[in-house]
Amino acid sequence: MRRFRSIYVKNLMIVALALALSFILLISAFAMISYSYIIREKTHDMEAYAKTSVNIISSYSGHFEADSLEMRGLLVLIAETGDYHVIVTDEVGNVISCSDRELECEHIGKTVPASFIASVNNTGAYSGLSKLGGLYSEGRYVVGLNLKRDEYPSSYAGFIFFSAGARDISRIWRYSATVCGIIALVVFSVAFVACYFATKKQAKPINEMAAAAHKFGRGDLSVRVDENGRTDEIGELSHAFNKMVESLERSEMVRRDLIANVSHELKTPMTTITGFADGILDGTIPPEREREYLQIISSETKRLNRLVRGMLDMSQLRNMDEAEVKKKSFDIAEVIRLALVSLEPKITGRGLDVDVSLPEEPIITLGDSDSITQVVYNLIDNAAKFAREGSSIGIELWKESGKAKVSVSNEGETIPREELPLIFDRFHKSDRSRSVDKEGVGLGLYIVKTILDSHGEDIFVTSREGLTTFTFTLTVIE
Repeated sequence: MRRFRSIYVKNLMIVALALALSFILLISAFAMISYSYIIREKTHDMEAYAKTSVNIISSYSGHFEADSLEMRGLLVLIAETGDYHVIVTDEVGNVISCSDRELECEHIGKTVPASFIASVNNTGAYSGLSKLGGLYSEGRYVVGLNLKRDEYPSSYAGFIFFSAGARDISRIWRYSATVCGIIALVVFSVAFVACYFATKKQAKPINEMAAAAHKFGRGDLSVRVDENGRTDEIGELSHAFNKMVESLERSEMVRRDLIANVSHELKTPMTTITGFADGILDGTIPPEREREYLQIISSETKRLNRLVRGMLDMSQLRNMDEAEVKKKSFDIAEVIRLALVSLEPKITGRGLDVDVSLPEEPIITLGDSDSITQVVYNLIDNAAKFAREGSSIGIELWKESGKAKVSVSNEGETIPREELPLIFDRFHKSDRSRSVDKEGVGLGLYIVKTILDSHGEDIFVTSREGLTTFTFTLTVIE
């Protein structure tokens, strides 16, 4: 039963129903119009033939009487030529001759009702479907004319009636309707078959997406829908589905990496804290060294605190809205100065020089000053941490194409090319940073990238021949 509730079947049935109704209406309209047309044309032909026949009969009016055998022979000839039945009446409607071949004609001696005679006298002709007052056992299409013609002074005084069987006309109409019906049925069948395959083809990618979604729901993140180079709505839907799956696959990979990295970062300090605390409690560590190990426990505890605080910062950064943060403004040059003042002890402690290039006038940029302060602080702190002792840190600020650009550089080890795309990932720490950075948790640059993303800004990094430079942008208020 589920198959019959599918979009494919519903769409096919709707189209089939629409086609059927269209063809029924078309055939019905054709039947009515064609029937009326056939009747009208048949009546018109009868009238034209009747007028011609009256002229012929009137031309013989001086040669034989209206009720003579000669007249009957002429009527038989006229009737067979036009495939009509013909009767002739006198002035009051009494039938005096007809086109029947039998001498004992059933019509002669009968009377055409006065209403038909009056119609011919008043309008010049009669036409319609009638039994002529019982002269015929069934309705026939009848045309009646006056035999009297002005151009023939001696023409017969009376009336002539031509008739054709309704069944003959209906037979012509039925033949036309049958031909039309067969053509319509063929066209309907072709349209239905074409619709069947077209609908099936359209439903195929939807079915594939449904099957892919079921696999995806069971945890198979490698599933993809074949787009087949389509550029229509189905192609757009397939492309969007694949993009969604790719995004979720990346999110899942990030989630797994996050769990693995957090577990790794938590495991080391927790193991250290637990081991040294147990050593102090059970007396394994001698009393004279307890202070040394308590300091290690304190250091690892602070490291855990920094890790938790960094993860909380990440959670808050995800909720930052670009439209909201860009309602604020601040002087980026002043932010750089304040960050340098805060980090001065660390910079001088490592014997580093600072080469600062800031414009004299303020550069007002859009964004949240506290967040950008954290960006600048993290970049300068990172540069000081990995700079070679006795070298210098470069900080530069300039304007370019409506953007303020800030660069922070240091001299130290070159970051391998393959690691450059990874340095903004959560918990990423290169081999050199693991040997130098004993206190970091691998979230500093990730926080920098997240803050700038929330502002709709960019950050770039280059590392060549020992010179590493981070450059980020901010939007300037002109």
